[in-house]
Amino acid sequence: MKKKLIFLCLLLFIAYILTAPKDAVNAASVGLVLWYTRVLPTLLPFVILSNILMDSNYLQYLNKITAPLVSRLIPVSDNGAFVLLSGFLFGFPIGSKNCAALLASGKITRREADVLFIITNNISPVFVTSFILYTQLGLSHLSAVTLLILYFPALLLGSILLSTDADRTAFHAQKQPASGSQMNFKIIDTGIMDGFETLTRLGGYIMLFSMIASLLQKLPVPRVVTLILTGMVEITNGIAMLPDSGLPQSVQYVLAVVYTAFGGLSGIAQTSSMIRDTPLSIKRYCIAKLLLAACCGLLACLVSQIFHL
Repeated sequence: MKKKLIFLCLLLFIAYILTAPKDAVNAASVGLVLWYTRVLPTLLPFVILSNILMDSNYLQYLNKITAPLVSRLIPVSDNGAFVLLSGFLFGFPIGSKNCAALLASGKITRREADVLFIITNNISPVFVTSFILYTQLGLSHLSAVTLLILYFPALLLGSILLSTDADRTAFHAQKQPASGSQMNFKIIDTGIMDGFETLTRLGGYIMLFSMIASLLQKLPVPRVVTLILTGMVEITNGIAMLPDSGLPQSVQYVLAVVYTAFGGLSGIAQTSSMIRDTPLSIKRYCIAKLLLAACCGLLACLVSQIFHL
């Protein structure tokens, strides 16, 4: 049944491209422009630097500075602190990528990786404050409170789950052998090529899901249903539709928060590509993201009432 459904969806997608080539090409162009102008210049430097830090073992020196501060907020290992910071500050999907890389090299435990790749894979603060709140919704005065309701539930969930991680405590209580640090052009070249491969893969997913979002506009369903489906499939297109939706500003705000907390099916596909060849569960990731989106949505409803949106 599942295979038949997937096959029918593929046929529908192909039929859309053949019957509405102009719309399909425009949607693909929008996705690629978004990737080239926003995603590539924003994420590529951080991906390359993260790769170089991990491959050269200079990460241990950075951890000595950041880990004591981060561990006061949430019980993570030194390398887990790097995953946490990179995921929250640099934005999706760097958190899941770094988590998978450190798990594969044995620098964090499976249990810690299971939790971190769920809670750190978030939309970056810059995207939330600039594109969502300022450009689309005109609610820049809610930047601080919006970041709080988007990130606090994930941090609280991670803190609860990691506080019972006995494996992490035992693993890092052991005397870890000192790793030699090195820097050469081979490490830099590898970091650059891996960065471009990662971002190129993301560009493909963004393009495909932008086309799917465009296809949703053709469905014979009420506009509000199309709006919700689009946002849950690809958040950028969904949020861009909100200002012209005719919905009250409070509803627009709540929907934008829910879309952002969930990350969209496009985000799930991109995350799945980041954790391939690892034992991390994308099913568990989806369940956690749905729960966090519901929690953030409730908090957004409360904020909309307090600020009289």
